[in-house]
Amino acid sequence: MTAEALIVDALRTPTGRGRAGGALAEIHPVDLLAQALAALVERTGIDPGAVDDVLVGCVSQTGEQSATPGRMAWLAAGYPAHVPSATIDRKCGSSQQAIHFAAQGILAGAYDMVIAGGIESMSRVPMGSARAGADPFGPTVTARFAPGLVSQGVAAELVAAKYGISREAQDEYAARSHRLAHASAGFFEREIVPAQAPDGTLVTRDETPRPDTTAERLAGLKPVFESPELGARFPQVNWSVTAGNSSQLADSATVVLMVSERKARALGLAPRARVHAMSAVGDDPLLMLTAPIPATEKILSRSGMTLDRMDHIEINEAFAPVPLAWQSHFNADIEKINPRGGAIALGHPLGASGTRLLTTMLHALEDNGQRYGLQLMCEAGGMANATIIERL
Repeated sequence: MTAEALIVDALRTPTGRGRAGGALAEIHPVDLLAQALAALVERTGIDPGAVDDVLVGCVSQTGEQSATPGRMAWLAAGYPAHVPSATIDRKCGSSQQAIHFAAQGILAGAYDMVIAGGIESMSRVPMGSARAGADPFGPTVTARFAPGLVSQGVAAELVAAKYGISREAQDEYAARSHRLAHASAGFFEREIVPAQAPDGTLVTRDETPRPDTTAERLAGLKPVFESPELGARFPQVNWSVTAGNSSQLADSATVVLMVSERKARALGLAPRARVHAMSAVGDDPLLMLTAPIPATEKILSRSGMTLDRMDHIEINEAFAPVPLAWQSHFNADIEKINPRGGAIALGHPLGASGTRLLTTMLHALEDNGQRYGLQLMCEAGGMANATIIERL
């Protein structure tokens, strides 16, 4: 019998704006993740002492997120101290990689029950704070890619220039994200568990979607990455990436329970999906955000499947050019891409985004009676993860 990595449940907290005053900003990231873990254990009825490992994606592993947040959250939830945890950093794909490691552990026979998840409190641990002004590349990498690598925002501009993606197309796509996320609020109720602030306030809905967003309003925003120096270096760029067609900084925690077939049978659990295929690739570190394209080609080749068999596609909306370039390359059906909105509307809580995408995709597949979902995540450094799940 072929081993299977089965998904029993997937849930998330709401997303709060990643800034002071955000809906989740008063909750320590350890406690936010602990609340998600507690909800997962309660919903599934598992014995927490039977969990083999807790694999947690987190990007900014400093300050309040520096002490193996999955381990601290497990202890904060009051669960047995013998269960270990590890923190995973593959940048924006950190918790998607946690899913892959969990599945690989199950397929190898090392795990029977494992929790994969992610945490990022961008209001309390700001993006980039882990490097605190240090050079993360070093002189050798800088020399290899002289005159130097660029930020993800500038990379998004390079992608837009390469694929001929206009400012108008980006703004229209961004407005679509908000429109779809707002329309999906009722559907999100199944995947969201409330988060309780220290003052007792319960946050039950995503704070980030803006239903009044239109392409016309977004057109008034100024590009945020343009500079004379970069303009001279990249004359092909039209400078069209704005705060409005980029992902929002956000706070959230997400968790997924995965088991082997043996454990599912022993506990009488009803798996909702299985991990069908996985891939991870590297691509041009200057363009940085194009790696979902070769990641898709690799996972389709490995699985023997074709793109038209995918009923639902989640590709992280780090910036509007990312899904638009991918869609253009594959001539994919836009209606299948992020049909419940994406990170432009729902926020991009870095280490938690991978499992957020999977959680939304799983619930959408169930709601629509669909079978296969493809998840893609662009990552800093020019990497990407791809995952295909099959609803059971």
